Amino acid sequence: MNHSARPGQTAPYAKGPKTKLPSARKIRRACNKELYRTIKRLKVYIAPDLVTQGENLYYRKVIGNLIWVNENHNNRKVQCDWWDKDVLPELAALWDIPEAKLSAAFRDSYGG
Repeated sequence: MNHSARPGQTAPYAKGPKTKLPSARKIRRACNKELYRTIKRLKVYIAPDLVTQGENLYYRKVIGNLIWVNENHNNRKVQCDWWDKDVLPELAALWDIPEAKLSAAFRDSYGG
C-alpha cells in the first residue's frame, strides 16, 4: 500500500491545511523588524532603551494574542486594526509620539 500523495492530493492522514504556530524567536524577530520599519517611517529619534521597551511591549501583546494573530496571519488590515486597538496607545505613550502619526507609520510599513 503506497501512502505517498499524488500531485494535487493530500496525504491520507492530513485533515486539511493547518498553520503551525511560529516559534518565540520568529515572533520576536518579526516584532522587532516591524517596529524598526515603523521608526524609519516616523523619521524621529527614539532612544535605544525606549525602542527595546517598545519591542518587549509589542512582543508580549502578540504572544498574549497568538492564536488570534495566527488565525488572521493573511489579513494584514485586521492585524493593523488589532495593533491600533491593543498596542498603539501604550506604545505612543511610551515613545511620546501622537497616535495618529504612529498608526500611519505602522500601517505604511506593515502594509495594512
